[in-house]
Amino acid sequence: MNNTLIEKTISRQASVKACICAIEKAEELNISINVSVVDNKGLEMAFIRMNNSFIHSIDIAKDKAYTSASFGFPTEQWTTIFKNMPHLEQGFSNRNRLIPFGGGLPIFEDGVKVGAIGVSGGTEEEDIICAKYAIEKIGLK
Repeated sequence: MNNTLIEKTISRQASVKACICAIEKAEELNISINVSVVDNKGLEMAFIRMNNSFIHSIDIAKDKAYTSASFGFPTEQWTTIFKNMPHLEQGFSNRNRLIPFGGGLPIFEDGVKVGAIGVSGGTEEEDIICAKYAIEKIGLK
């Protein structure tokens, strides 16, 4: 019997690079963001705050990454879930750290969730653009 598991998770190097790439895209969009990358368990691996970014967005970025890692799907999907099952919104809206709008994306390698990224500071669409760009630039999905 095997009593241990070997799990894939995002590396420190890839986490830092993803943060830098998200910021590169934010600079291109002329916005200031906060970006967090977490491992497959939702524990923070890297975080960068751009100068002039919204201070309140620090925790929002971190919670977007945490939410996406926790469930394994983009945070924007919660909008559809709540629309289709409104009774869930009452229970989940009170959950600590759950962010139900866009900007948090899971990160996969070969179909295995290895982490997640959260971006906050732009519009919902801009946050998603920065997060997707970062994931693509580090060669993951």
